Amino acid sequence: MSQSQPTPWQPWQSGQGVPQPWQAQATPSMLASHAERERAVDVLRAGYGEGRLQHAEFERRVARAYEARTVGELALLVADLPQGPVPVNSPPVGPVPPTFLPAPAPTNAKAVGSLVCGVLTFFTAGLTGLPAVILGHTARSEMQRTGERGDGMAVTGLALGWLSVAGWALMITILIVAAVAGA
Repeated sequence: MSQSQPTPWQPWQSGQGVPQPWQAQATPSMLASHAERERAVDVLRAGYGEGRLQHAEFERRVARAYEARTVGELALLVADLPQGPVPVNSPPVGPVPPTFLPAPAPTNAKAVGSLVCGVLTFFTAGLTGLPAVILGHTARSEMQRTGERGDGMAVTGLALGWLSVAGWALMITILIVAAVAGA
């Protein structure tokens, strides 16, 4: 029985009927073309790059590939190497242990300060509102530049600070209007 392709030597090479990158559609005794030699050398390079071949063996096989006259000689040179991507049949790897994860970005201290000052506006009659606004804007500027965390804290401090500032502005405006109206 004559085959048009060499018999698959790896279990993953048979199956879908798709020829592997190197395998030629020829009989082993057919003369090899330059393109077939280059494909065989590419398979050898990939095997060497993956650590499947020692350097000396790689050099010998490449020299023999360029000297090969038939497709069968080329097939023997790459017979023990994968000739295409090897499918992964292993189970998926679990989550990465926390030890190997990158450290989370630190929280910006000014964002924390903005939040604290914003919350304290309820207890200080709004006196910490202006520091909350200043710290919040400074923190957001720094976080954009450095990639630190804490944007939610800075925005909350800003909102509470601006509400406090607006409350004080409204209070002062009412006092001024009352003073002018009473005069």
